[in-house]
Amino acid sequence: MPDAYQRLWVPHRIAYIHSNHDGEKTPEGGCPFCAAPGLSDEDALIVHRGEHAFVLLNLFPYNSGHLLVCPYRHVALLDEATDEETGEITALTQTAMRVLRADSNCDGFNIGLNQGRVAGAGVADHLHQHVVPRWASDANFFPIVAQTKALPVLLGDTRDALARAWPA
Repeated sequence: MPDAYQRLWVPHRIAYIHSNHDGEKTPEGGCPFCAAPGLSDEDALIVHRGEHAFVLLNLFPYNSGHLLVCPYRHVALLDEATDEETGEITALTQTAMRVLRADSNCDGFNIGLNQGRVAGAGVADHLHQHVVPRWASDANFFPIVAQTKALPVLLGDTRDALARAWPA
């Protein structure tokens, strides 16, 4: 007998479920942010590569267009990063905001660093800054009653659009 439930199918989330909510390692056992630069931009979801840091899409986004700005060097905390790394992370974050605003017409941003596992860092050993676009209409009942976030755009499509919009 059919029930009254509506279902939102999000099969891409199974990778997160199988990881036991622990983004600390790649399937090969290494750091995902150290492995990403060795892959193609499309495979790693990299939007832009800088000299000391790079920008990629979050594999488990809070919103469509959720970007991460990471130094290439494997460093855990902001106070362990060099001046060159922190300067480029800041500059790339500013560019990410401009690109997201132009590409997706977002209304605001959540920007932050979760430093250490106790602070909510899924990958606690490699510094990464979140740039999460927000829209006035992006809050609805799904996160409240179903702990579900509806993401209307595929990650690959989002990566392609943001990479095309990134200034040369």
